[in-house]
Amino acid sequence: MTERPTNDDVWLVIPVYNEGEVIRDVLVDASKTFPNIVCVDDGSSDDSVAQIRSAAADVESTQTGGIHLVRHPVNLGQGAAIQTGVEYARARPNARYFVTFDADGQHRVDDVIAMIDRLRTEPVDIIVGTRFADGRSESVPLLRRIVLRTVVFLSPRTRRLGLSDAHNGLRAFNKTVADQLDLLMAGMSHASEFVALIDHHHWRVAEQPVTILYTDYSRAKGQSLINGVNIVADGLLHGRMRR
Repeated sequence: MTERPTNDDVWLVIPVYNEGEVIRDVLVDASKTFPNIVCVDDGSSDDSVAQIRSAAADVESTQTGGIHLVRHPVNLGQGAAIQTGVEYARARPNARYFVTFDADGQHRVDDVIAMIDRLRTEPVDIIVGTRFADGRSESVPLLRRIVLRTVVFLSPRTRRLGLSDAHNGLRAFNKTVADQLDLLMAGMSHASEFVALIDHHHWRVAEQPVTILYTDYSRAKGQSLINGVNIVADGLLHGRMRR
C-alpha cells in the first residue's frame, strides 16, 4: 500500500481577525493533518493571539513544523494578511504547496487534502474551491448565493477562466504561484485580484468542489449583496485588476 504524503511540504496560511472564539479549535484540528501553519493576526482586538499561542503550545512542533504567528500591528485587511502569510511560508525550507484557509471554521481539512493531492499529480498551478458543483450550492445561504453569482456575472475574466466561485477563500497553489503572488489590495478585493493574477501570469487553474460549513458563528459574519458588488467595483477603481 502506498503511504500518504506527510504534508511536510504544505503550508496553511490563515488570516485572523477577531476569531478568538473559534481559532484554537480550527488550528488544533488542521494541524493533525498539516503540521505547518502560519497565522497572520491582522490587528485583532480580542484574544485571538492568546488562542493561537495556546494552540501552538498544544501542538507538537519540529524544527520546521508547528503553528507560527505573524502579527500586523493594525488591521490591514484580509488581502494584506494573506500576502504576509504567503511571504512568510514561501521562505520556509522545503515549502512547495500553500493553502489559504479561513480562521472561522468554514473550511474542511478533507477538501484541502483533495486539493493538495491534485496539485501533486495534475498539471495545475492553482486550485480554487467552488460551492457550485455537485449540487452543493443548496447548502449556501440564499443571499450569499446571489452575491457570488452577481460577482461572477460582473467579471468576464472570471467566466473566461471557467471559475464559478472565485471569491471562495479556500485556494491551494504551488511554489510558482507563491513566488509570483503580489496582492496589492488590502481588503476583500484581493479575491478579484487573485483572478486577475491567474490571468496575467497564465497560471494553470482548476476548480475543486468543496463544502463550506455555515455555522451560526460564520453566518453572523455574512456578506451583503452590495458588498459583493463593491468587491469588483473597488478592484476596477483601484486599477489593480491586471488586464
